[in-house]
Amino acid sequence: MKLSISIRLAIGLFALVAAARAERWHVQYLYDEAKSDLTINDLAFPTPQRGVAVGYIDDRQRQRSRGAAVVTSDGGANWSVVPLPDTGLSVFFLNDSIGWVVTPKGIYRTEEGGRSWKKIPKSPKGTLRVFFHDSQHGYAAGLNKSVSETTDGGKSWKPLPAVTEVKSDPEYTAFTSISFAGPVGYITGFNQPPRRDDSHVPDWMEPEKAAVRKEWPSTSILIGTVNAGKTWGVTSSSLFGHISRVRMSPDGRGLGLIEFRYNAVFPSEVIAINLKTGHSESVYADKKRAVTDVALVRSGPAYLAASEVTGRLRAPIPSALHILKSDDMKLWKEMEVDYRANARKSVLAAVDAQNVWVATDTGMILKLVP
Repeated sequence: MKLSISIRLAIGLFALVAAARAERWHVQYLYDEAKSDLTINDLAFPTPQRGVAVGYIDDRQRQRSRGAAVVTSDGGANWSVVPLPDTGLSVFFLNDSIGWVVTPKGIYRTEEGGRSWKKIPKSPKGTLRVFFHDSQHGYAAGLNKSVSETTDGGKSWKPLPAVTEVKSDPEYTAFTSISFAGPVGYITGFNQPPRRDDSHVPDWMEPEKAAVRKEWPSTSILIGTVNAGKTWGVTSSSLFGHISRVRMSPDGRGLGLIEFRYNAVFPSEVIAINLKTGHSESVYADKKRAVTDVALVRSGPAYLAASEVTGRLRAPIPSALHILKSDDMKLWKEMEVDYRANARKSVLAAVDAQNVWVATDTGMILKLVP
């Protein structure tokens, strides 16, 4: 009888260990064309089958770059490269057919799941991100303190009136994230004028100066609505670093990502937001992990995508990709990631608990598999 119980316990323990080890990040796509590199800037999966990654291909032989998208219609089993008119900065999809890509030349729309694109005339300049409630009503946010709204599918755009409440120099103000969960929405940005000793030379080229240069506060700006954009409110506060991403889930949870440029204690910090109460708290910061994106699964876990930090400064070369998972946004566990995966920056896309992807700026796309 004791032996039987021991065997049962051993089997149960083995099953638990196997289950814990089962989830891993598997490479679905790897760009490996000779003498060229693919940089992925953003990734969207409107459905478990349809996915679109956007960025650019750097042709080293011809010494030029061209915009590119990588698309799948079968959940990532097969991917194909599709040309873009210019570098893809970000992408947003309404469903498996209709989507928008933001480029330095303007905003383009697709009705074929990303396989062809048509430019939206007179789209706002300097746009970094877009969000659409439906095929007609959407927002564009970006540089020069710009937030615009369209109600006719992009044929015309009007400045969001709430932006006039933002008291900052447009030259140093940018809005970088748009997120909605039902009627609750946030457009986030920051204002950070350069300081006297700020250099246009990358930190890694001046490591001695960068190592002692301290992070200085910026003004964090949040434009929020609780009624799907009928009315907006504006708040601002002094903040070290800047908010680069906000993700929200219809179940009332939110995650915000703060990234730091200079010699801060941590390269990044993740903030949990209770959308019902407005309460927020720091839930993750690690000196050795530079988080570059966050994701939430409705009524499910949260994920962080990070690169490895080996010194006081972020290296100009890719480092090992790390993915962390939490069921309560308090305890974070590192997951098994394909050893080939590396990145300077990576982005997440989550449809549900069974369909989560990450794309890297080194031309890789991985999926979480059992």
